[in-house]
Amino acid sequence: MQRRRFVLGSALPVAARGLRLAGALGLAAQPLIARAQFRVDVAGIGARQIPVLIDDFAGQSGCPQPLAEIIRADLTRSGQFRVTPASASATLSDAGPPAYAQWSAQQVDAAGGGSVAADGPQAWMIRFRLWDAVGQRDLGGVALRVVGGDLRLAAHRIADFVYQKLTGQRGVFATRIAFIGKNGRDSFSLLVSESDGYNPMAALRSREPLMSPAWSPDGASLAYVSFETGKPVVFVQNVRTGARRAVANFRGSNSAPAFSPDGRTLAVVLTLGAASQIYTVPAGGGPARAVIRASSIATEPAFTPDGKSLFFVSDRDGSPQIYQAGIDGSGVRRITFSGDYNVSPAISPDGKSLAYISQQGGNFQLWLQDLGSGATRPLGNGPNDGHPSFAPNGQILVYAATEGGAQVLRTVSLDGSVRTTLAAHGESVREPAWGPWSQPT
Repeated sequence: MQRRRFVLGSALPVAARGLRLAGALGLAAQPLIARAQFRVDVAGIGARQIPVLIDDFAGQSGCPQPLAEIIRADLTRSGQFRVTPASASATLSDAGPPAYAQWSAQQVDAAGGGSVAADGPQAWMIRFRLWDAVGQRDLGGVALRVVGGDLRLAAHRIADFVYQKLTGQRGVFATRIAFIGKNGRDSFSLLVSESDGYNPMAALRSREPLMSPAWSPDGASLAYVSFETGKPVVFVQNVRTGARRAVANFRGSNSAPAFSPDGRTLAVVLTLGAASQIYTVPAGGGPARAVIRASSIATEPAFTPDGKSLFFVSDRDGSPQIYQAGIDGSGVRRITFSGDYNVSPAISPDGKSLAYISQQGGNFQLWLQDLGSGATRPLGNGPNDGHPSFAPNGQILVYAATEGGAQVLRTVSLDGSVRTTLAAHGESVREPAWGPWSQPT
């Protein structure tokens, strides 16, 4: 049976050969070329979904982005909706009139339509309205004036509006995902994309490996590991300006950063002694304070939402398992018991669920555990899942996977009913981190 070598947090030194930073959003100057764009493939049919119709926008033929298609894909990817194709009705506009009888015949619970029109040489005016087809009432609308480069973002914001109106929960489609890209033997990138994987931009490029991106709670910064100095060092970088600093550059290996919920502290894995152990450091840099110190390995820290404890991986019982301890290292208790290899903990924003990677039948597969009952169930289908990360509303996860020999990103709804593949062309991608709702200005 295949088994991954459990040396998380340790690495061999390599010679630094070069690195390049990107500027604002770190990013505008560093778009990836077209072949690295992502596609979204939906595989799976969910139960208990809300039937909703999102029609094509009036004026869409003159707009460079397919607004309605983006909104439909967002809603489908959430697993909460069964989206009716546009051809099922005449094109609506944001002004209506509502076709309640037609929607009732189509068994549609809600319907939305919009319009888009040029509003100056580089700007667009977008309007959208949503109707309750069952209660026969207007649910409100959205009006956005955007530049051409923000058309996709506008569609994501409209999808968030629909999601919140129909589920009562905040949507996550206008958020971002960070991940690591690799193109060739010595070309690594720290990438930031839209939540559906489109428009990946490079915040950092390096000839040496990059690892473990982690968002600050306000969305302004990313922590990550770089090998540019010849060993793993933890940096924190401002996403908008590209300014950065080393915050963990201690003797030995520095790895696996995780921000505390208040953004003031980073948990990191250091090898100051013989084995990888968990410490905390100020997010701006400073002395390290030991949290978990034992003869066994302790790695992959993840803060609980209240900031009072950490989940982490240790082999103290003979094989890698997930444990929880207080922020001072007290009260260590084992969390995972199903399977003999469980790593990469991710905690849901409400603190009720644990996503992790488990070796099951030779596959490395994404699993979910209810922290109250201890019940577990698979969410991924392997064979090489990795590094799960929750969306800020806790209803979708993004994770790394292998598909057709390529490294890709996937999303899965929390109930497992809908999976999507965000497949890069010519770019291996891994270690995704879903960003928060907060966005830097």
